[in-house]
Amino acid sequence: MNLSAFAPAKINLFLHVGPPCEDGFHPIASLMAFADVGDTLTIAAADHPEFEVDGPFARALEGDGADNLVQRAVRLLMARAKGPQPPFRLILTKALPVAAGLGGGSSDAGAALRLVSRALNLDLPEAELVDLAASLGSDGAACLVARPVMARGRGEMLSPAPKLPPMNAVLVNPGVKCPTGAVYRAYDSVPARQAHLPTLPDQFEDAREAAAFLSLCRNDLEAAAIQVAPEVEETLSLLRDEAETLLARLSGSGATCFALCDGDIEAQGLADRIATHRPDWWVRACRLGGPWPD
Repeated sequence: MNLSAFAPAKINLFLHVGPPCEDGFHPIASLMAFADVGDTLTIAAADHPEFEVDGPFARALEGDGADNLVQRAVRLLMARAKGPQPPFRLILTKALPVAAGLGGGSSDAGAALRLVSRALNLDLPEAELVDLAASLGSDGAACLVARPVMARGRGEMLSPAPKLPPMNAVLVNPGVKCPTGAVYRAYDSVPARQAHLPTLPDQFEDAREAAAFLSLCRNDLEAAAIQVAPEVEETLSLLRDEAETLLARLSGSGATCFALCDGDIEAQGLADRIATHRPDWWVRACRLGGPWPD
């Protein structure tokens, strides 16, 4: 039963957010892609159920206990399983920063649903797994499929994304948490914009065309995130001043920002320079797209 699943970082290429509905949730329209950097879930046979967290950001999850999204996802999955299941050990290797706008918890939960379902031969249809993932949070459905999608509603209404070209990027987190709840409270303190969906082409020919189109869109949570974590503004300013950057934007509710680049050489050069200039920041060159192989 020694299997693993990759939980990629989620990137909001744009994120349009409307005012809250009567139920308190904000409608969104977002083009999401996934990076080839992320966390990893591993499953192995065990004498009794176990869950462990290791990796460079494991300590950031200390105190989560039973509320960890991975454990919640597994409990939901086991409730759908037919008959008793063998115990197993699940290990989360946490390589992504926490509260970073990368959908890390949702992506971990999605990977857990895929991995445990496969390891135990539960034979559940993807649509049922998507419903389970969506019940765990707004990014859940998209992070379960882990491929480029358009997300609307609370994030649970998925439709195909335009065909994306190879997209090289740099992810930069200034080492601060930017909790989603705090960002939305700041967003609600000013008049909200509308979660409109722009007219999307069927495909983008190259990274420059994609960046030009995306520059006409926005992340409506950017100003609110800067209120919560002023370091976001410094990060965006640094990225936007660099020659390799085609487009720089906040992902999700932050604090991770991304820069789209023309190619892998440009992305790696930019990442290396920022990492040298700010060794206290989390910086990764990556490719955007998905799904990525486990």
